[in-house]
Amino acid sequence: MSKRVRIPLRFLSISGCLAALMLSVSGCGSENADVAPPVKIDDLPPAVAAEGDWPWWRGPTLDNHAADGQDPPLQWSETENVLWQATLPGTGHGSPCVYGDRIFLPCADKDRGMIWLLCFDRDSGEPLWQTVVWQGALPEVNQDNSHASATPACDGRRVYFPYQTDKEVRMAALDLDGKVVWDETVGSYTSVQGYSASPALHKSAVIVPTDATKKTPHKLTALHRKTGKVIWQVDRPDAREGYASPLIAEVAGRTQLFIIGPDKIRSYDPDNGEFLWECKGPTQYNAATVAFDEKMIYATGGYPGKALLGIRADGAGDVTDTHLVWKSDQKAGYVPSPLLADGLLYAVSDKGLMRCYEAATGDVVWEEDLDAPFYSSPVLVGERIYVFDREAKGYVIKAGRRFELLAENTMPDGAFATPVICGSRIYLRTLGKFYCLAEEKD
Repeated sequence: MSKRVRIPLRFLSISGCLAALMLSVSGCGSENADVAPPVKIDDLPPAVAAEGDWPWWRGPTLDNHAADGQDPPLQWSETENVLWQATLPGTGHGSPCVYGDRIFLPCADKDRGMIWLLCFDRDSGEPLWQTVVWQGALPEVNQDNSHASATPACDGRRVYFPYQTDKEVRMAALDLDGKVVWDETVGSYTSVQGYSASPALHKSAVIVPTDATKKTPHKLTALHRKTGKVIWQVDRPDAREGYASPLIAEVAGRTQLFIIGPDKIRSYDPDNGEFLWECKGPTQYNAATVAFDEKMIYATGGYPGKALLGIRADGAGDVTDTHLVWKSDQKAGYVPSPLLADGLLYAVSDKGLMRCYEAATGDVVWEEDLDAPFYSSPVLVGERIYVFDREAKGYVIKAGRRFELLAENTMPDGAFATPVICGSRIYLRTLGKFYCLAEEKD
């Protein structure tokens, strides 16, 4: 049984759970009186990102675009243009979740068997609370993964964070003061690499996949944001494990949930989990999230082969032979997700080859070897692209049809997480610290 603690407000130990005896009453005028009513998908207001926030993976518009009119720094170091910094109690690769005056960040310590959700004051970086969402056995994961790799999502009332224990994936919902409101099992889960998928919010639901090894079933699950009860759950016909995060967007005239891999890209109806279409590829194992425009999606992966695909999203069933518009060579990336802007698709491979593609055709506009390994995904601010390699070197590149490096800056510790940019600040998680980078004012 997990133990949950809020620090420093007070220490709470939860070693049991309350059980309620449900009585079935017959003869009350309904032949279905003992059947629980269905959990609804649309009985809560939808989650909406406020101006200046970054409340979930890929940002407020789900495309890693920061809002216009910002001016984050071009130059920084461990001491230059650092508004504040905080030392983290463990490791994690989840990106910051920024809502209002608070920032939520997951963290874990394998040796202590603990997973936390941390909360910082956005202006000062002061820690507000630290809640243990799991205390107990943790599984072995890839040395480049962590036990806190999912990015939390916030709907303004609760923060949602999926995590892996030694037997299953669970979803914790905390209020903004750090109290665990509910914590439910999503599905059994075993993995060679470890869990990393971030949740997607849709109407009343928070949705996550559990694509594990052959030992455990593959599921896509929608939980009610208020109660944690299952709204819908569908099987995914996969034999391999997958690590990609789902993304929900209106493309080709309908709202769709897209997820890359294993083996195929698939689209679902997020209202009920109904399968819509699939396209073979990019490869067997995948970790990235799709980019999208009004008509198409763009998906990169993975292992053992690599490819970047452009797919029309208006199909049904198997669309491999009808809707695959283009496919790149094997110089595509595995973990970093692509960035789409003004008809150009920017992508960096795990080995550091950065490319700009024509989104419509897949033709390479330019490429530059940054000669460093990458896990972090690029972020767009105005005409600048910010991206960090695994050594925490940050590159600022001008968006457009010609490669132009505007700045290059180094931080300590290494960086696997994708940064968040809002309010003209860069919120950067390294392997040991959490930084707020902002232009110093005279």
